[in-house]
Amino acid sequence: MEAVIEVNDLERTFGEQKAVDGITFQVAAGEVFGLLGPNGAGKTTSVRLLNGLLPPSGGSARLFGLDPARQGEDVRRKTGVLTENPSLYERMSARDNLIFFGTLAELEEGRLERRVLDLLTFFELEPRANDKVETYSKGMKQRLALARALLHEPPLLFLDEPTSGLDPEASQQVHELITSLSHTGKTIVLATHNLNEAQRLCDRVGIMNKGRFLAVGTPAEFAHKLWPATWLDVTLWKASAEPFVSVAKEFGGTRQAEGRDTSLSVQLESEGAIPEFVRFLTARGAPILRVNPREHSLEEIYFTIQNGEAK
Repeated sequence: MEAVIEVNDLERTFGEQKAVDGITFQVAAGEVFGLLGPNGAGKTTSVRLLNGLLPPSGGSARLFGLDPARQGEDVRRKTGVLTENPSLYERMSARDNLIFFGTLAELEEGRLERRVLDLLTFFELEPRANDKVETYSKGMKQRLALARALLHEPPLLFLDEPTSGLDPEASQQVHELITSLSHTGKTIVLATHNLNEAQRLCDRVGIMNKGRFLAVGTPAEFAHKLWPATWLDVTLWKASAEPFVSVAKEFGGTRQAEGRDTSLSVQLESEGAIPEFVRFLTARGAPILRVNPREHSLEEIYFTIQNGEAK
């Protein structure tokens, strides 16, 4: 799939401190790519570099084949950015904010009016569209800032903590929006501290610390590398699991096995052994009702990598 973002050994130094330290990655069209890391990891600086708001100290980046260091304005016409702080004009109304930013983006007047109305309606701000932003709650400001980022319908979005300050219903709406945008071919870079949000929305993630990528890939790839052995929970139909513990241990790929009531838990050497193991159990009379491989959450993966346990 075509790469929308290509980054090679990108660096940014402030004095003696390397805020971004030689990162390399690609993001494909239509992908939701997560930037994960603690405060100071380099996420925001990376976003600024990719949008041409900061010059790099080394390395290179290309967005849609454009160099943000030399073609920043052209890059920003194709990107929408939601920063962690909304950066809105507080003494202007929501409608006037969107009209102002749409005018800067050189949207044609008729199209701009339609986009403003559609976005105010979608984010449930239309009833207060003429109120000054300084009267808005944090969640309302966040929704307005997201509307601003979407105003010119950019093919690439950078979203920094997009659900910060939102209630559960509004957060769900934003999640659905991100998913639907990616399905229409838009590419999204999501910087977030919310690991559940990242697991739900991201196709791949880059885990950062001190300006470097510690790992880049899918949660499944991380889990396979960190924990090649797989735990399998087998539920039996109206049968005790105890007699099948010894049966499970006879299977060549079994490391551990234990049983309680109708639940049999088995650690296999690899995920690929699951189909053969299920056939093995069935052939020996196990009345299998359900088979559930245990999955490692992105939170578990994240902290394992951040704590230096990744090999």
